[in-house]
This record gives sequence, structure tokens and C-alpha cells, in this order.
Amino acid sequence: MQNRIEPPFLLSRTMTFVLATALVVLVTLGMTIYKMFPLNRPQIFFLTTTIHDNQDIKLVEMQPRDVNTDRYKQEFVREYIRHRNEVLVNADEMQKKWNSSDGIVRVTSTDNVYADFIKTKLFNEVMSNTVPNIPVQCGVIFDGKPMSLASESRNTDIYQIKIRYFCEDITGLIAQKNYTIKVAILTQDGSFIKWADRIENPLGLKVVEYTIIDGPGDPLDTGFLATE
Repeated sequence: MQNRIEPPFLLSRTMTFVLATALVVLVTLGMTIYKMFPLNRPQIFFLTTTIHDNQDIKLVEMQPRDVNTDRYKQEFVREYIRHRNEVLVNADEMQKKWNSSDGIVRVTSTDNVYADFIKTKLFNEVMSNTVPNIPVQCGVIFDGKPMSLASESRNTDIYQIKIRYFCEDITGLIAQKNYTIKVAILTQDGSFIKWADRIENPLGLKVVEYTIIDGPGDPLDTGFLATE
């Protein structure tokens, strides 16, 4: 009886094991490289660098007319309305959001639109407050997404959206108010934005019109006053 393995058979089994191991390593390496380089899954990254307040960035060919850009503009309109009308209890957060230097409303508004914004009663109530907490808080609920309206200008996009505005103070919830708001945004190539504003507003969009189409005046004038 033969009780030993012939050399050719042993070599064949060894080579089979080596080839199988090499195949597993190649497959693992291929999957690792695929996950490291997601070429079929585009991702957006923001690079944070040192802030330069005295430096501007020129925007060139920044508005491709595609569905993703349209969605971004719709979300921009929603966030602008939210930042403009939402009131938080923390006074420091409100100062950061509404101030005239680098506040998000200022960064995304033209001079005329921001000038109208700072005339409102609630703006002055909030910005003149010297205590840590604001005695009123307000929120926005959107009824659907912004509806695009026809515009005569190629560089201006116009949207209209309905919102429900509600405020609450120490006496409880103030009656909800409904509004329809029209927002026009400027998306002009060759415009400049401050280097420090690039994170908050990477496309350099500016609100050139903010109009209450339907509702009891500006929410910041009538939304929080229980006596009105």
C-alpha cells in the first residue's frame, strides 16, 4: 500500500492554495481601492482656510442650469426665510445671525433688502436686548416647496412660497399667522463675495426682493406682539 504523497500531487495542491490566496487578496484590494476613490459618487467638500475680510472672490460661470442647482436655489430661499424670521431664545445666537457685518441675513441680502429688514420691530427688539435670553421665540413652517415664477431677467430667479409663522412668549403661544412670500435672488456671473462669506454663501446668491404677497404685514412687525 502506498502511504506517501507523490511530489507532483503535493505541488499541485500547494499551487492551488497560493493562487486562491492571491485571488482573495486581489479582490480585497480592488474593493478597497473602489471605496477610496468613489468616482461614480460625486461629493462636495468645503475647505476651511484663514479668513481674510479684505479679500474678495470673483464668481465665474458659477450657475449651471441643471436640476441640482435649481434644488439648491429652492433650499436657499427656504433657509433665507427661516434665518430672517426665526427667533431663538439665546440672544448671542440671534446677534450672530442678524448682525450687519457677517450675519447670514446680511451676507445673503442686497443693501436695500437688508435696510428694510432692520426697520422691523422684532429686529430692533432682539438686537437691542442686553440680557442672555430673549423673552420670545418664533418659528417657521413651510407649506410645500418654493414655486418658481417667470422672470424677465436671465440672472434673476423668482420664487413664491407659503409659510405658517408662530411665536411664543411667557404668556404662551401667540396666534399663528399665515403668509405668502415672494423672494427674488440674483445669480449673476462675475459678481464678488467676501472671502469670509464663502462658506455661508458659496454661490454668491443675493436676495434682491423680499415681498409679502399675502398676510398681515411683515412677520417681524406683527408676528410676536400679543397686543396686536
